[in-house]
Amino acid sequence: MMNLQYKWSKELLFQLILIVIVFLFYSFDKNDPLIEGHEIAFFLTYVAAAMVVNYVLLDRFLYKKNYVAFFFWFAVLISIVILLEEGVLEQIYYPDTRGKHVPNIFFNLLDVLPPIIILSGFKFAWDAVIKQKELDEVKLQAQEGELQLLKSQINPHFLFNNMNNLYAHAIENSSKTPEIILALSDFLRYTLYECKARYVSINKEIEQLENFIQLNEMHMEGRGSVSFSSDIKGKTFQIAPLLLMVFIENAFKHSTSSQSENIEIAIRLSVDNAGLLVFECSNSFQEQSNTDNLSKGIGLKNVKKRLKLLYPKQHSLEISSKKELFEVCLEIQLNQITP
Repeated sequence: MMNLQYKWSKELLFQLILIVIVFLFYSFDKNDPLIEGHEIAFFLTYVAAAMVVNYVLLDRFLYKKNYVAFFFWFAVLISIVILLEEGVLEQIYYPDTRGKHVPNIFFNLLDVLPPIIILSGFKFAWDAVIKQKELDEVKLQAQEGELQLLKSQINPHFLFNNMNNLYAHAIENSSKTPEIILALSDFLRYTLYECKARYVSINKEIEQLENFIQLNEMHMEGRGSVSFSSDIKGKTFQIAPLLLMVFIENAFKHSTSSQSENIEIAIRLSVDNAGLLVFECSNSFQEQSNTDNLSKGIGLKNVKKRLKLLYPKQHSLEISSKKELFEVCLEIQLNQITP
């Protein structure tokens, strides 16, 4: 209710200011700067006609795309204004001059149409701005809903994989079990509580990437090597959470599923002083494995959608597969952390 009242008060103020400005231009005469009664009377008929257009004809006909009815009633309204001028106002204010004859219809239109069109045109523009703002808000809400859905798809998938890993180590009474539980606990705490925001500190995200890499590296059980390097010291930028993790998860998944040994995974990340993030991830795989879906999985489709929503025209993503090496290169223009 308060928002509606605020909206109408803003529009009323806008209309009043517009009417005053148009009236000053309408009545301006350098030879006779005083405002006279007949100028107010004639202008009020234009204002009344413009209000009918603004709050009746626009809503009932034009915005509902009934153009024929709109222009018909607009013509009727202009005719009424002209008849009111010729039959009433001119008889009152100019009985001995203009009131004695009816001028050409063309001159009447030149006199009546400009102020009405100006007043109605600004109302049309006002409505267009408000409508665009509402559409932007709906679009933003839809994007937020889609982002939350995409983000919610990550946790169950990640949890399922690592619970299987934890179960396998627990059965073997592995000494790594407490380490896995601790790393998994930290990561889940991060995803459940700190990832509710649209963006997080790049430093926090890197810390959790290291946790995630540690969890997956333990699952490899010495079947290869994993290297991770990052250059983010002193950088105060923010990034969408769990964005880079998808590529790392994809690298571990396809390397470990296609190779029993000699797995090689390399992850490099850097952020320059202007906020340009460069993320590179490469992993080995065997040609005889099913590699057709490496770049078409659900996780990668998910992250591509998120990039499109969160970083429109601010990112580039290249995915290639050659000589038993799958490579991802992602560049994102990050934003500074807002206080």
